[in-house]
Amino acid sequence: MFVPLYDDNTLKSIRFQFVTIALIAVNVAIYLLEASGLDEAAIASFALIPRELFDMSLPGAGTIETVNVPAMPEQLTLVSYMFFHGDVFHLAGNMLFLWVFGDNVEDAMGHIKFLVFFLACGVFAGLFHAWLAPASESPLIGASGAVAGVIAAYLMLHPHVRVWVLAFKAIPLRISAALALGLWILMQVVMVLLPEAGPVAWWAHIGGLIAGAVLILFMRRPGVPLFDKGLGLA
Repeated sequence: MFVPLYDDNTLKSIRFQFVTIALIAVNVAIYLLEASGLDEAAIASFALIPRELFDMSLPGAGTIETVNVPAMPEQLTLVSYMFFHGDVFHLAGNMLFLWVFGDNVEDAMGHIKFLVFFLACGVFAGLFHAWLAPASESPLIGASGAVAGVIAAYLMLHPHVRVWVLAFKAIPLRISAALALGLWILMQVVMVLLPEAGPVAWWAHIGGLIAGAVLILFMRRPGVPLFDKGLGLA
């Protein structure tokens, strides 16, 4: 519905969003590795597969063998899955949201806590998806769950900040973060309620949103307000 482009929200506590840029760089580098010829079996070895995650005590579970890539222990796929993407559009969408909104969440937490926050949101998103589809053998990849956590945190920190977006991928608008991100969140909720929601792991998005909304309460710097409190924004 809306493609974010830029937010009117300067950094206040850090000089530069090093972790946000590093996360984008790692995701892009891994996608270039995928595009260079990494086969589907190799990618699947880093993906989160709910059935294998919950059956990891069984002999042979979680041990997809490939010629060039060692098997990834299934517990570690809760982290590795979020750095692989299905195609360039999947990657670009996630990285664009992270680029626009990640810097201010990193600013509110500090570099190290933001890295922990991002990974924790991704892990919880993967677990939430797996809990709701424990028998699924479909590989889950992508940073969408972790990015959803960033979106939830940003919305709780800066709902009144103005964001430049492309509406319907064509019309530039300057609207509040509450409207842009609120509609994005509403779409995730609607999609999980549809009987046929397609191949997207919408429950992972919901899990990431829940994790981000809870973690920002405890991980923001002392004195950082929620909901733009005290900033005098209209």
